[in-house]
Amino acid sequence: MWGNQTFTTEFMLLGFQLSAETEVLLFWVFSLLYAFSLLANSMIFILICLDQRLHTPMYFFLSHLAIIDMSYASNNVPKMLAKLVTQNGAISFVPCIMQTFLYLGLATTECLILVAMSYDRYVAICHPLQYTVIMSWTVCTVLATMCWSCSFVLALIHVLLLLRLPFCRSREINHLFCEILSVLKLACGDTWLNKVVIFAASVFILVGPLCLMLVSYTHILWAILKIQSGEGRRKAFSTCSSHLCVVGLFFGIAMVVYMVPDSSQREEKEKILSLFHSLFNPMLNPLIYSLRNAQVKDALGRVLQVRSR
Repeated sequence: MWGNQTFTTEFMLLGFQLSAETEVLLFWVFSLLYAFSLLANSMIFILICLDQRLHTPMYFFLSHLAIIDMSYASNNVPKMLAKLVTQNGAISFVPCIMQTFLYLGLATTECLILVAMSYDRYVAICHPLQYTVIMSWTVCTVLATMCWSCSFVLALIHVLLLLRLPFCRSREINHLFCEILSVLKLACGDTWLNKVVIFAASVFILVGPLCLMLVSYTHILWAILKIQSGEGRRKAFSTCSSHLCVVGLFFGIAMVVYMVPDSSQREEKEKILSLFHSLFNPMLNPLIYSLRNAQVKDALGRVLQVRSR
């Protein structure tokens, strides 16, 4: 079909291309951050499972977010750490494609879970008397299932479109992991359809949900301003502030990576932003939700008290 072309069976992840001493230092720093991220998200997930008071729709979705963050970091970071310590960024074709599939699926799932969480906050503040009816466990389960299934179906479409292409150019991926745009640059076939689908998916998964969340939070803000007491307004806003912080981090980085036009420095900026998404964001999410959330801190206190007896 493609003649006598030689096809790539192995790629080379270039990473940051720093000195050996700097890469060893980064290995230890990133290893500590990765370990802390796994520990913090595990703690959030275990607390939600153990404490009956956290068995609410908000914390149901937060437990999914913790699973996504641990999985997302574990998909990208270990190979990056191995590259830093061994200076060998080789990755074979199948693991590379699997890494692409998982990071696309998990990132999209996180985006949709954040939308579900914003809807939960909208119902809790704007329709508090109907909250238990609207956000029933059946509804929460259906929303979570749709988030996961739609995300991985979309990721599968991206991967199938990627697999139809021959890879017969350079083996070097100028990235920290097998990011889809960086892999596409190595294809020697027509990538027009891939790029159109990626852009369309970016609009559908980033711009669409962001607009929905802006509408939700406009209604939430209006409802909060109508509350007479200052204590009531403070309490209502505190239930949304953690989610707003996470949304700002996630969507801000994702839109810069996938919706800003190409530039001469884009690849290096993408590496830094992807590092933030893979390493820092999964670590910051549980910190934001635990430090800014009295219920999570109270649950941790109760668990520690039980363990100390």
